[in-house]
Amino acid sequence: MAWVETASLSFVARHESAQSDAATAVLDDLEGFRAELETLFESVPGEISVVIHPQPLMLVLAAPWLPLARMVSAPAGRRYFTGWFGRDEIHVLAPEALERRASGVAGSREALLRSPRHEYAHLLIGACNPALPPPFSPATFRRYVRSAWLCEGAATHLAGQVTHLRAAIVRRLREGARPSFPPGARDAYLLGGTVFALLERERGPAACAAWESRLKAPVVLAALAVLPLAPRWRSVSSASASPS
Repeated sequence: MAWVETASLSFVARHESAQSDAATAVLDDLEGFRAELETLFESVPGEISVVIHPQPLMLVLAAPWLPLARMVSAPAGRRYFTGWFGRDEIHVLAPEALERRASGVAGSREALLRSPRHEYAHLLIGACNPALPPPFSPATFRRYVRSAWLCEGAATHLAGQVTHLRAAIVRRLREGARPSFPPGARDAYLLGGTVFALLERERGPAACAAWESRLKAPVVLAALAVLPLAPRWRSVSSASASPS
């Protein structure tokens, strides 16, 4: 099937011709998300390519770092690695493919449909923090893994996925060992965002955005120590894992 382009003010999508309506919906959502981020950050990326893949295999072939990142994650979080990012571009699954990937638990579909926002948030985080990817190389991928709870946590939080991931978080807390604080790379996607959500609850969106603009572990850890958030984060995590 032929591939075509669909453009909006800040994005250009490349997709199969049969997915024009879906591409328009993805771009409309990304434009709205970008407008929200403009109220919190001094500058947000524009002129971004959005490659919409109809099948997971096509996504993996275009984003060879994605399977490695997925392997690092705890099993409960792996289904949510459905996109990737590079310099001035993001790769995502088509909405239909995202819906097929959803589990039957509450929130899974909603979290997955926010995947384009998640990948765009990575571009914003990288623009604010030059030491972090994109672009990707063996060296920057190692930095990404070392700072995974910051990179993935901030992206999950900004994309509005945290509340929709509650069932997956509960599964992770019941299946595995007690998570560390801050979360390790294995728990970055599911639990990293909960740290930023708690940070926002304590200090507000503007303060949280300021931390997301300078994602250096010593800076964020110092902020967490001052609050301190660790006891409250562990309390919330324990409550989430308890039978309702």
